[in-house]
Amino acid sequence: MVEYDVIEDAAGLATAVAALAAGTGPVAVDVERASGFRYSQRAYLIQVFRRDAGVFLIDPPAVGDLSPLQDAIGALPWILHAASQDLPSLREEHLEPPSIFDTELAARLLGHERVGLGAVVEDTLGITLAKAHSAADWSTRPLPQPWLEYAALDVLYLVDVYDALVAELDEQGKTEIAHQEFETVRTRPVKPPREEPWRRLSGLHTVRGRRSLAVARSLWMAREDYAREQDTSPGRLVPDRSLVAAVLADPASKQDLARVKDFTGRASRTQLDRWWAAIEAGRADPALPAERASGDGMPPPRAWADRNPAADLRLKAARSLVEQLAVELNMPTENLLTPDTLRRLAWAPPAEIDAASIGEALEAHGARPWQIALTSPVIAGAFVDSVQTSEAASDLAS
Repeated sequence: MVEYDVIEDAAGLATAVAALAAGTGPVAVDVERASGFRYSQRAYLIQVFRRDAGVFLIDPPAVGDLSPLQDAIGALPWILHAASQDLPSLREEHLEPPSIFDTELAARLLGHERVGLGAVVEDTLGITLAKAHSAADWSTRPLPQPWLEYAALDVLYLVDVYDALVAELDEQGKTEIAHQEFETVRTRPVKPPREEPWRRLSGLHTVRGRRSLAVARSLWMAREDYAREQDTSPGRLVPDRSLVAAVLADPASKQDLARVKDFTGRASRTQLDRWWAAIEAGRADPALPAERASGDGMPPPRAWADRNPAADLRLKAARSLVEQLAVELNMPTENLLTPDTLRRLAWAPPAEIDAASIGEALEAHGARPWQIALTSPVIAGAFVDSVQTSEAASDLAS
C-alpha cells in the first residue's frame, strides 16, 4: 500500500512544503481534473512527490492559496507526464515550473511504442500500474481511498522514470533535442479562442442553410452560458446530437421542441424555455454565418494535384524523405516535424530554395532549432528535385 498525505488546509500545506523543501532532487507533479464532468479545467487534486519527502495529495479548492507550494518547489525542475495537459491547470493555481521534464514527450522522442504513463512506467521500471480511475470525476468529495491511492501512484514512480529516460536520451544523443521540446511546451503561449467554436458541434455537417446554422450557433451559445453558470460539462446538460436534432426538427413552437424525441439530456426539458429562446434568437439574428468556416487558403492535400500541382509534388517528395529521416532517428514523424508545418511550407515555399531559406521559413512556422538543422537540407533537396521532376514531365508531354 502506497503511503501519502492528503492536504486539505493551510496547516497541512505548511507541513507538506517544509518536507518538500527538505527533500532531494527534482519534484514530480501531476494534476487531476474533472474533464467531462465540469465546465472548468481547474485542478481538483495536485499530486507532488520528492525523494526524502514523500507523496502529498493537495486539494486546491479546500486549501486555497498555494503560494507556499510554489515557494517550496518553484526553483526545482518539475517532472510531469503529458505536461501540456497539466500546465494550464497548474497556472490557474499560480504554480509555475522553472523547467520541466515531460516523461511522455521523452518517450515519444526515444521511439517508445507506448507512451501512456502506465506503459512508460512498465517499460522503464517493470512496474504495472492500474489505470482504473483515470476518467473519474475528481471534483467528488470526499475522494474515495482507491482514487487517492491511484493518484499517489501517478507521481510515486515519476522520478525513477525520469532517471531511466535521462539515461536513454543520453544514449541516443537526444538530450538537447528533449531540452528544446520541453522548453517549448513550458513556454508555449495560450492558444487564442477559436473564432467560431460552435462549428465543432458534432453532426453540424448535416445542417443545411445559413439560417439553420444561426440557430445551431444560438443553441450552442445558450448551452455554453448555462454550462459555465452550472460549472458542468456542456455535453452532460444537452449532448451535441440533441442540439443538432433540435435544429433539424425545425419546431414551430416550444411544445413542438419538447416533442422532439432526439432532443435529450438532463437539461433538455428543465431548461426548455432557455432552448426555445435560443432557437427564436437564432431565427431572428441578422448576422447569418457563412455556410462553411473561413479557412487559411490552403485546401486539403487530396485536392493539391488539381489546385496546385507544383505544391503537390513538393509535399510528396519532402514527406517521404522526412518520414524516412524520422525512422532513422527512431521517433514519430510528427515529433520530427509536424505535418501541418510541412504542408504550409510546401504550399508556399520561399522564393529561393536552399537549406538556409527553408530553415528561415521553418523557424517562422515555429520549428525548433534541432528540427530546422535536421530537416531543412532534406526538404530543400526534395523541393529542388520536385522542380526537376515537373520540368522533365513537361518536356515529355511536349
